[in-house]
Parts: sequence; structure tokens; C-alpha cells
Amino acid sequence: MSFNKQTQPDPTANFKMEYEEMDPVQQGKQEEQLYSRPTPPVTSSQDSATTPKTWRERLAFLYSRKFITILLLGQLLSLCITATTILTTKLTQGDNPISIPTTQSFLNYLVLGIVYTGITFYKEGFYGWLQIIRRRGLYYIVFAVIDVEGNYFIVKAYNYTSLLSAMLLDSWTIPCVVILSVFVLRMRFLRLHYLGVFICLVGMGFLVWSDMIAGKNFPGSDYLKGDLFCIIGATFYALSNVGQEFLVRQRPMYEVVGQLGFWGAIVNGIQLAILERHELQTITWTGEVIGYIIGFDIAMFLMYSVAPILLRLSSATFFNLSLLTSDFYGLLFGIYLFQSQINQVYPIAYVLILVGIIIYNIREAPEPKFKPILKDQQSEQDIEEETKEKAARAGDNSTMV
Repeated sequence: MSFNKQTQPDPTANFKMEYEEMDPVQQGKQEEQLYSRPTPPVTSSQDSATTPKTWRERLAFLYSRKFITILLLGQLLSLCITATTILTTKLTQGDNPISIPTTQSFLNYLVLGIVYTGITFYKEGFYGWLQIIRRRGLYYIVFAVIDVEGNYFIVKAYNYTSLLSAMLLDSWTIPCVVILSVFVLRMRFLRLHYLGVFICLVGMGFLVWSDMIAGKNFPGSDYLKGDLFCIIGATFYALSNVGQEFLVRQRPMYEVVGQLGFWGAIVNGIQLAILERHELQTITWTGEVIGYIIGFDIAMFLMYSVAPILLRLSSATFFNLSLLTSDFYGLLFGIYLFQSQINQVYPIAYVLILVGIIIYNIREAPEPKFKPILKDQQSEQDIEEETKEKAARAGDNSTMV
């Protein structure tokens, strides 16, 4: 036994000699390789992969600050939509009915252009603003045209079709947004998301049923024209919402809203001069009419300022699902303004819509996978350099023991 112990080679002898011959820097790197990066055991990864998540873990997003934020933002936007609907109804169904949908929106686009273009000048400078128009102006012009026409056709539809038909056809926006999100934004929804959308649409069906019970299906002057306008407007809204999400996920929000206001005011102004100049000459401009229009534009300005935040935090689909609760809020205001009556079906519809929104958000909305094409070349280089610097810093820190 003693002979074997004396002749048995020490397996670490060579390593000790090499280690002692190294300088302190090389010794630190050698210790880093040996001790600071242990290989994780295989069993732990297998256990984590096979262990199912608890319901508490699955519902964790519903308790997060992000979900509470997007839920509150969605309901704020729903209240804004409620305000625009009530004020438009006061204009079109008053003692002296007024139908000027393009004029109603013009002030909103003008103020958006002034405020957010001013912010763009402050952030980018006048030359930077010109570069935005040169590089991305065509995208913003198309976006502005779609948004202007969506507002025009939806407001115009209320003059021809019934309130019931307008509500039902306006919900066409939601499936359009889902389809466009899949094919344009490359979003991959889960079954849970589709279930949430379906439950929200069921809630919308209960809203329609409640209107039939309450007898609010007012006759329209031209159902075919009104229904067609509503479908066209809902489709334009879907294109506008998805287009805005496509833009705000690549560009600063002040740039997107500023360009929408700038080009929207131009397109809206041209349309106003062509379609509504005769109506404007015959209107009796009372303080009440002016107040309704100003209130409408304040609500629209707030909505256009908040919507990009929600679109960046969540999705265009969640944005439209949140707006479904506007009919319930409209009823609450209608009780005092239009002597509307609530029935037992309305609370069911409201609860279903909220449940659909919650189910949709049990799993966080999928991130778009589309290829960003609107980033400046300079900004891409800056991002790339910043990534390299972060990686270099991480490498330096990892070698420090």
C-alpha cells in the first residue's frame, strides 16, 4: 500500500505548477472559469419544465401594475368615446338638428397638430421635422386619411340608420382588428385571447338585446346608406387602430400624434370645404352648438393623446375591447340627459364585457413580430453601438472577481 501511494501521480500537480507560473490577471481568469460559472444541474431544468404553473402564477399579470394601468386607461378612453357620442347625439337630435361630422373633427386635428408638432420641433428641431416628413410622410398621410374617413362615416351613419344597427355594426371593428393584427403586426394570439374577444362580443349582443327590450330601436331615414356607412367607418377604424399601433411601436408618440394632427387637419380641411361649406352657411351658431362642438373636440383630443400609450402597452385589440363599455356609460349619462331607462340585461352585458377583458389579459398580449421599417438608420446604429457597449460592460464585470 505504501508503495502505491508513493508512485501514484498527483493529478493536480501540473495544474498547480502552471497556476503558480501565471501572473495575477491570468490567475483571476482561471479562477473565474473554475468557480464563477458552475454548470446548473440537469434535474432542476427538467423539474421546472415538467412542473405545471399554479393558478396564482397564471393570474399574476392581473395583479400587476401594468394590467391595472392599461385597464384604467382603457376605461378612460371608453368615457371619452361616451362623451363624443352624447355630444354628437345632442347636435343631431336637438330642436335644430346639425350634421357636420367633418367640422366637428377639424378642431381636434388642428389642436393635435399644433401641440404635438410643437413638441416635435422642441425635440427634433425644424430640420428634424422636415426629415420626418421626407422619410415617413407618406405613411402618415395614409394614416391621416384613414382616420379622418373613419370619423366621418361613423358620425354620418347616426343620421341614417337606427341606434341599434349602428351599435351592432360598429362592433365589426373588433374582428377586423384581430385579423389585421395577425397578418399585419404578425401577432400570435392564444386561445385564451380569442375566448376573451368572444365573451366581449357576447356582451355586445346582450347590449343589443337590452336595446330591443327597452324599445330604443329608433327608425332611421335610410337604413341601407346608414348601415353601409357604419360598416365602412368600422373598417376604417380598425385600419386606423392597427396602423397607429404599427407606428407608435417604432416611432416616438409625439411624432405619430403630431403628424396625424398635421396631415389630418389638411385632409379634414379640404373635405370640409368640399362637403360641408353649405351646411356651415345655414347653421345658427348658438352658444349651445359651439359648446357641444368644443366639448366633442376636448374629448377627442384627450382620447388621441392617451390612445398611443395604451397601444404601446397593450394592443389595438384590447383598445377596442375596452371601448365596448362605453355603451354602458352612455346609458348612465342617458338616464339623466335623455330620460333613458336601465333594465336587467344591461348589467349582465357590462359584466360580460369586463370578464372578457380580464380573460383576454390573463395571458399578456403577444408582442408584434413585424419587421420594423420606420427606424432611422442613425438610430439603428446608435442602438447597435449601445448594445455592444452593454455587452462589453457585462463582459468586463464578469471577469472581475
